[in-house]
Amino acid sequence: MPKPKRAEGKANATDFVESLDRGLRLLQVLGTVSAPQTLSEIARGADLPRATARRILFTLQHGGYVSSDGRLFAPTPHVLTLASAYLRSNQIVAVLQPMLDQIALQAQEISSLAVLDGDDVVFVARGSPARIFSGGLDIGYRLPAFCTSVGRAMLGRLSDVELRTSLGAMRRERMTPQTVTDPKRLFAVIIADREKGYSLVDREAEPHFRSISVPVRRYDNVIVGAINIGAHVDRISTGEMIDRFLPLLREGAEAARLQLL
Repeated sequence: MPKPKRAEGKANATDFVESLDRGLRLLQVLGTVSAPQTLSEIARGADLPRATARRILFTLQHGGYVSSDGRLFAPTPHVLTLASAYLRSNQIVAVLQPMLDQIALQAQEISSLAVLDGDDVVFVARGSPARIFSGGLDIGYRLPAFCTSVGRAMLGRLSDVELRTSLGAMRRERMTPQTVTDPKRLFAVIIADREKGYSLVDREAEPHFRSISVPVRRYDNVIVGAINIGAHVDRISTGEMIDRFLPLLREGAEAARLQLL
């Protein structure tokens, strides 16, 4: 009797490649530091035996993803091919990039797009006015979702039960003296933001920085991301963010909604 076919896209235990998982963990460790690392430091960061980390690093070096001077290891520009594949194929980036450029030009401030990745937000696109040459959140930058305006805007897509569970389980480390870490307070704030349709976070994620965000919804009203404008507290007040920036963000998110499938 023939064996029943397994549904495509459905994995079982034998489909898991542990060595690949370990290799990706090593790349993630290298991506969290700003300087080359020793073999021992990388193995410790990835929670792997030194001998295992050594073999994987040499494999990655052979593939062009890691460079080494014999003692220190660092990622090469070749790892950007992994990120560029996501950015090229992700519809939300392609649809929102023109909106971000327009918002940034009108606001004369940097505008960014973020998506949720576990308990973090990852910034995947940004628009910048011509007068600004640096600063802002780079593509690939990560922050905890609970204390960022983009994160709270996206966490609002959860049901009340799911939100309580998620807030209780995630790490809530204090980033600044203003960071709210109490799960009950966070729950109330996110519910209120969901009702308002936007989130404004003042110096909770980074000192001297405030940000306003709106959720990005696809055609069926499901939240798939969030766009924001952030600025130094000495330049932009919370009132100006609501009065001047919020309409621009809402207009951009609405223009994208019917294009996101």
